[in-house]
Amino acid sequence: MFERLWLFLLIVSVFPLVYYRSQFRKAVYNSNRWVVLLGPFTHKEFKAFFGNIFPEKEKYHHFRNLYRLYSGIFILLFSSFFIFNFSAKMNKLKIGSTIPGFILPDQNGNLFDVTTVLGKKNLVIYFYPKDDTPGCTKEACSFRDQFEVFKKENALIIGISGQSVKSHEEFATKYKLNYTLLSDEGNEVRKLFGVPNSFLGLFPGRVTYIINKKGKVVYIFNSQTEITKHVDEALRILKLLN
Repeated sequence: MFERLWLFLLIVSVFPLVYYRSQFRKAVYNSNRWVVLLGPFTHKEFKAFFGNIFPEKEKYHHFRNLYRLYSGIFILLFSSFFIFNFSAKMNKLKIGSTIPGFILPDQNGNLFDVTTVLGKKNLVIYFYPKDDTPGCTKEACSFRDQFEVFKKENALIIGISGQSVKSHEEFATKYKLNYTLLSDEGNEVRKLFGVPNSFLGLFPGRVTYIINKKGKVVYIFNSQTEITKHVDEALRILKLLN
């Protein structure tokens, strides 16, 4: 949620920035022609932005100060967004990574500690955006329908999203889901795994991790749209492990 708000503010800040730059350039070049807005950043504009080349011109001062203000806001938001996403990418799990330990409540309100199953079963951990939405329902039901096949491959299915325990319980009951759903309110485990967002960071990503009995990530499938392929790819990799 915070990341989406951050991106929204970044996008919104562009509009006043473009507007005040246009007014600033009109004042600098003393022209109301729209083509003046398309020009590159020139030496004159640079001097006008950082200096005071028209000390008696009130309009210039007014739009220069607003242009400076929104330039600073945009640079701050952009650099912060870039640093945050770069840090997330650096921390995200890759093939060969050991999964972090975590404890989350399941759809029945019981705490699930992933360390209790490591070494005993292969794990299929899939992160999905939201309970009871068309894509997530299709994915969840696909995992449900292949539950016995996953069981034969000695694999435990775990679905994780940011909704509450109650939401997960209703989702699991409605579609008779026969595996574990974990409530990651605050998306702390999603961040631990470094699950990337999709569609310009506006939506939580849909990513499946296959983990062997040693707790190592052996495969990652990331797709928001190829929903049932998450199940197909998970089974394909598990058959190669056994």
